[in-house]
Amino acid sequence: MNEDAYKRTGRRIVLWRHGQTSWNLERRFQGTTDIALTESGVAQARRAARLLASLNPDAIVASDLKRAAATASELSELTGLPVSYDAALRETYAGVWQGLTHQEIIERYTDEYTAWKRGEPVRRGGGELETEVADRAAPVVLRHVEKLPENGTLVVASHGGTIRTTIGRLLGLESTHWESLGGLTNCCWSVLGEGARGWRLLEHNAGTLPEPVLGDDD
Repeated sequence: MNEDAYKRTGRRIVLWRHGQTSWNLERRFQGTTDIALTESGVAQARRAARLLASLNPDAIVASDLKRAAATASELSELTGLPVSYDAALRETYAGVWQGLTHQEIIERYTDEYTAWKRGEPVRRGGGELETEVADRAAPVVLRHVEKLPENGTLVVASHGGTIRTTIGRLLGLESTHWESLGGLTNCCWSVLGEGARGWRLLEHNAGTLPEPVLGDDD
């Protein structure tokens, strides 16, 4: 962790992906399916919570899906901060893709998958566009940021795809370039800092030794 990054003035947003689930291990697309954490996922959340608590966060907001809510609760227990839950922070709804493995999606929806990876606007499985996910999630994050004290820190417990689209939107990147932001490992996070020209990406996929990215956004 780069401690100098946390000495900067201005508000900060820590976008924290949930811990491991059984569907992550199976490389099965979760989307809005409400899957719980594994025992390892809970342990990941507890470890990460100890690190994030050292940042002295001022507020916690989370997706209301079990895997994100349970992750956020570990930080809440350490800090005493309440968690604000919001369905707008849920993972991308992906229709018929949900429940399929990564390989099944590639085999059954090759053109759709390839177009998505090229950065084209695709309703994966007949679900949401990435821009629609950003439309619902980014405003929630910004509303909570506005409530922070000067130089305050907000922790957002959410999902890989939702975090990526939110980062892209807050950084002002064109949606065709959001794929250039790599996926987050379970229980890792990215940090945005407030700068003179807007939000800046200070850290990405922080919090652990390199591990495979297992999830909807890999």
